[in-house]
Amino acid sequence: QVQLVESGGGLVQAGGSLRLSCAASGLTFSRTVMGWFRQAPGKEREFVAAINWRGINTYYADSVKGRFTISRDNAKNTVGLQMNSLKPEDTAVYYCAAALNWGSWYYTSVPYWGQGTQVTISS
Repeated sequence: QVQLVESGGGLVQAGGSLRLSCAASGLTFSRTVMGWFRQAPGKEREFVAAINWRGINTYYADSVKGRFTISRDNAKNTVGLQMNSLKPEDTAVYYCAAALNWGSWYYTSVPYWGQGTQVTISS
């Protein structure tokens, strides 16, 4: 079965950086669109970033554009999210997502999820 395992969350001060990583198994990773979503307490899960299967095309939510970078390593079946200039409003549980439909960024369209990793930004 498909497994997505996130790592790299933690607590950092505003302005700091974190890098999340997601290891995928049980799917043809090199043919799968991958992405990241996040969910803050009391809020709906929201799209953060996506990367196509070749790693050529990326797409970001406006709220993270210019600060976050998504990348992938098809040889290692991993996808990463480099997060810079972090803000308190970036605090959320971050989820790795697999098999997105490119251009469909609502969370209900995602078939596979990781368990999530907590990111907390202190002011």
